Amino acid sequence: MGEAEEKRITTVEPPHSVVQASVDDKGRLKLPSDFLEYLKAIDATRLFITTFDLRLGRIYPLAVWKRNEALFYNAGDNAAAAERLAFIAKVYGGDAEIDGAGRVLLPAKLREALALEKQPVWLDVYNGRINLVTKKVYDERMQLALASLGEDLKTLEKMGLR
Repeated sequence: MGEAEEKRITTVEPPHSVVQASVDDKGRLKLPSDFLEYLKAIDATRLFITTFDLRLGRIYPLAVWKRNEALFYNAGDNAAAAERLAFIAKVYGGDAEIDGAGRVLLPAKLREALALEKQPVWLDVYNGRINLVTKKVYDERMQLALASLGEDLKTLEKMGLR
């Protein structure tokens, strides 16, 4: 990723909330307006969409995905792990472009593995990518977060959370 791309991605404010969206019967994800504006602001009309764990979909601006590919290719002592993850990403992933209606076609193998068609999904931006989860995974993550809420809050307040 070039220096200009890196600066653009890190200086544009991403959406700060978890937002519900939907995937239609043709496997197209309709991006909420704030996510669409964010992607346009960082000039990310081309995307790579995949998973590494068969639970969490990951929507990468192409510039961010290229950074991951460089990490895979330069993994050194971790080359075997990098090759395995790159393989999974390629099997379930694919390139996509945002259409005129603000939709992206999710890769067929990913839709099948994560059971994404004809249902609501939840999106949030994390570390340069957009996470995509189904209701089942959203509910599991919510349960985990709520179960440790008091302890997590105390820990982070000690670290300076206001």
